[in-house]
Amino acid sequence: MAARIHSTAIVEDNVRIGDKTSIWDNVHVRHDSEIGEECIVGEKTYIAYGVKIGDRVKINAMVYVCNAVTIEDGVMISAGAIFTNDRFPRATTPDLKQLRDSGPDEHTLPTLVREGATIGAGATIGNDLSIGKFAMVGMGAVVTKSVPDFHLVLGAPARSIGAVCRCGQMIARFPEDRSADFAYLCCPECEREYSIHDGDVSESLLHVLSIADTEVLAEA
Repeated sequence: MAARIHSTAIVEDNVRIGDKTSIWDNVHVRHDSEIGEECIVGEKTYIAYGVKIGDRVKINAMVYVCNAVTIEDGVMISAGAIFTNDRFPRATTPDLKQLRDSGPDEHTLPTLVREGATIGAGATIGNDLSIGKFAMVGMGAVVTKSVPDFHLVLGAPARSIGAVCRCGQMIARFPEDRSADFAYLCCPECEREYSIHDGDVSESLLHVLSIADTEVLAEA
């Protein structure tokens, strides 16, 4: 099934859009971007040139995704989220006589959103950082440094307050110093198992192996 692109959407040249992806009204996708299969891009969202988006990504309305952003499979980006790629932006050269080039240069810094992560509504994501696998960024958060896998971050600047399961359920709340250690945790929603050592969240080895076995069977 081919991609569905709304009649009001603007899709520039040399854009790759995967099968079963829906591009809704007034979306603007700039040149040389890639959007995977089975994605949803909500209304009035802007995707800059050169952006790479994986499969089964949900992007809600009015999201701004700038150049140098890579979004892996299964990511959720809620309404009004904003990405950035320049820590010290200026409109002009220091003498104010010439506009700075809007293309990528030494000031353009990358952002990576790892598989399964969630970006909350109205969040602002900094640059030269990554959002970890299945991490969750709360609504309105301002992310200024990398977020570890499975961490839940809130606030401005965003800080880790706990850990979340693959399914999104909170599985642990961190102490104030965030040096969390839990030998065994079980998700109350889906019963997946985890451990946490010095804030690093690890999935149960048996669960990781079961996922790998499922993927092998699916490819067979």
